[in-house]
Amino acid sequence: MYNRVYNFSAGPAVLPEEVLKEAQDEMLNYNNTGMSVMEMSHRSKAFETIINEAEADLRKLLNIPDNYKVLFLQGGASQQFAMIPMNIMKNRKADYIITGQWAKKAYQEGQIFGDCKAVASSADKTFTYIPDCSDLDIREDADYVYICENNTIYGTKFHQLPNTKGKILVADQSSCFLSEPVDVTKYGILYAGVQKNVGPAGMVIVIIREDLITEDVLPYTPTMLKYKIHADNKSLYNTPPAYGIYICGKVFKWLLKTGGLEARKKINEEKAAILYDYLDQSKLFVGTVEKASRSLMNVPFIVNPEVVTDKEKKDALEAKFVSEAKKAGFENLKGHRTVGGMRASIYNAMPIDGVKALVKFMAEFEAQNM
Repeated sequence: MYNRVYNFSAGPAVLPEEVLKEAQDEMLNYNNTGMSVMEMSHRSKAFETIINEAEADLRKLLNIPDNYKVLFLQGGASQQFAMIPMNIMKNRKADYIITGQWAKKAYQEGQIFGDCKAVASSADKTFTYIPDCSDLDIREDADYVYICENNTIYGTKFHQLPNTKGKILVADQSSCFLSEPVDVTKYGILYAGVQKNVGPAGMVIVIIREDLITEDVLPYTPTMLKYKIHADNKSLYNTPPAYGIYICGKVFKWLLKTGGLEARKKINEEKAAILYDYLDQSKLFVGTVEKASRSLMNVPFIVNPEVVTDKEKKDALEAKFVSEAKKAGFENLKGHRTVGGMRASIYNAMPIDGVKALVKFMAEFEAQNM
C-alpha cells in the first residue's frame, strides 16, 4: 500500500486521481486492443479515435471557433518561443510584455528573428505585479503583442488582457490553461505546455487562428517548426506525443464531467481564497504578489522579513518549513531556485482538502515557531 502525497509542484504537476486510475486500468490493454496506448501505432484507428476525441472535447471546453486550429505538438512551451516568430513575424517586429522569466526568455528568443521591443515590464519590482497595459506604445508595424498570461515562478496573472491596439495577441497560458473560461477569439495564438495543468510533460497544445497559418514563414524555418505542416496533417506529420495526448484527452473528459470551466473557476477561486486569506492574516508568512495581480494557480510566499529580520534565520526557517512539510506529506513547496521562499501550485487537480490541510499545517508551524 502507499499514501498519495499532496503534490504542490509547479510542473510536472498533480493530475486527477481518477484519470491516473483509468490510465492504470488501461495500461496493458486499451479498449480491448490487447496493447497499451504507449505501444500502438499513431496511424491506427484506435489512436485516431483518441486524438479526434481529445480535440473535440477541448473545443467543447473552450468553445473554440471553427476558424481556429488545435495542434498537439512536441517541444514544450519553450519551443514556441522560436516557432511563433518564425511563422508570424512578417515585418520582423514584435512587442513583448515582460512579466517574468518565461516572458523574458520568449523575448530574448524573438530577438534572434527580428526587432523585439519590451513595451512594458514589471522587473522593477521583481515581477510581483502585472503592469498597466491599457495604453501601451504598441508599434503600428508590430506583427504581434506577446504575453505570458500566468507567471508560474512569480505567481502573477493578467486579469485583464492588454490593449494591443488591433495587433495580434499571442499568449503563453501554460500554467493557467483550462483553469477558467477563456474567449479564444481575443487571441491570435494561445498555447500551453501541458505539464502544469493538463497532462504529462513533453507536449504543447497550440490554438491558432487559421489566417496565421501560411506558407509565408521566415527563411530557413525547419519543416517541423511550420504551423502549416502540422495543421495540414492534423498533428500527425510525424509520430506525435501519443501517450501525452491520451492523458490530456482523459483530463478534458474529467473537466467536462465535473462541470466544465465555469465550475472549475469557482473551485479554483475557493481554493486560492483559503490560502490567500490565511497568508493575509498570518504574522509569520506573507505573500509576495500585489493583491490585484494574484494568480489562482501559483501562490508564492515567504517568511515575513519584518518579523524575522535576520536573513540567515529567515532562510533557515524557510528551509525548516519545506523540510517539515515534506515529512508531513506536502511535496514540492520550495520556491523556484531564482527567487527562493516557498510556492504552492494549486492546479485544477489539487483538491480543496489539500489546500485546507496545507493551511492547517502552516498555522501549526507558525504557532510553534513564533
